[in-house]
Amino acid sequence: MRGPTPLPSLVLPGRPLSLARNVISTPNAYFWATPIILALAVFLFVSEAPGVIRDFQISQNPLTLENGDVQNGRCTTRKAVFTDCEARLVYSYGGRDYDTEVEVMFVDFHTGDYETGLVISADHPELATMSLGLDMLWNRIITLTVFAVLLGGMGLGMIFLAIRIWRVKGQLLRPALLTPVPVEITAFDRKRGVLSITYSDKIADDKTGRSAYTRMKNGEEPLIVGEANGKAIGLAVRHGNTALPVLLDDRLQRVELTDNERTAALAPFAYQQERDRNAPILIEEPKRTVSIWKRLQLFFGVLLLIVVGVVGFWLWYVTTSTTAFQSPGMDINNLMPAPLNEWGCEQLKKRFGQDRAPFGCVADDYTSWK
Repeated sequence: MRGPTPLPSLVLPGRPLSLARNVISTPNAYFWATPIILALAVFLFVSEAPGVIRDFQISQNPLTLENGDVQNGRCTTRKAVFTDCEARLVYSYGGRDYDTEVEVMFVDFHTGDYETGLVISADHPELATMSLGLDMLWNRIITLTVFAVLLGGMGLGMIFLAIRIWRVKGQLLRPALLTPVPVEITAFDRKRGVLSITYSDKIADDKTGRSAYTRMKNGEEPLIVGEANGKAIGLAVRHGNTALPVLLDDRLQRVELTDNERTAALAPFAYQQERDRNAPILIEEPKRTVSIWKRLQLFFGVLLLIVVGVVGFWLWYVTTSTTAFQSPGMDINNLMPAPLNEWGCEQLKKRFGQDRAPFGCVADDYTSWK
């Protein structure tokens, strides 16, 4: 691998200089990803936090009701570990009748069915939950906290970075002393005549480790001065005390200079390019294309594997599973066409007919076999 090349020096006038507008850009993803991430964080908190708070209150003085009725109980497992359980709780206490819906979410590697009962708060009998919700209470608290912090932190972090970019753009409008620094080109993309570049300040002796994003139009190219570790090295300038460096173009049109000052500043780089004709430039590697036929083969091949896997799992569930309350076996059986669903329920009933029916085979009373 080729080592780092010597970097020519950029000599700029010793007076404060202005930079062109919009030399620092805000990635488009910030405008759509940030509200989506924050909306997910708010939705998760609003949907799960009330249930966690309710069950925490119940856990302070729980009372198990043996005559309580847990109806329509169902647990669904997603991504192998995320389990969502819901049920209707009907009970009587203190001469009053109660009817409520509860839902709990937690992380578990459990397979098979869950056993649960009905628990209320002895202090506030209107608060009821499944005993499963109390068993998984700390699991739920940790899960909710982790996801809320991760999603909320990501959203707030993107807002902070966007504010920093807008603040830098405002500071760049005022002239200031410029300090040249090398930066690593970490990513670039050419679309519709626009070169989008992400670069990182992690090479200079006083590096900040911060990354910035810029767009170059009308044939502009970055001022590339070398390479290191397979990455192109561009030349940027720090504008006074602004937080982000500004990547320069190879004609120095981004800096307010006279023609003579621009020619003098570029002279060392013209000599460098003449001496090293292999200087790295931003050229995208040709992308390998896949024919439509190959894509169709891949699509239908994957689809066939999924179908075979689902059908195979369903057959195992209805003929071999040690429990009728196995998720996602119940869900798959419920989605099967009527003849296959009936056959599957018959196989399950042969082995588990003495128990209540699972989801997918249950009658209108939600208990007996259909």
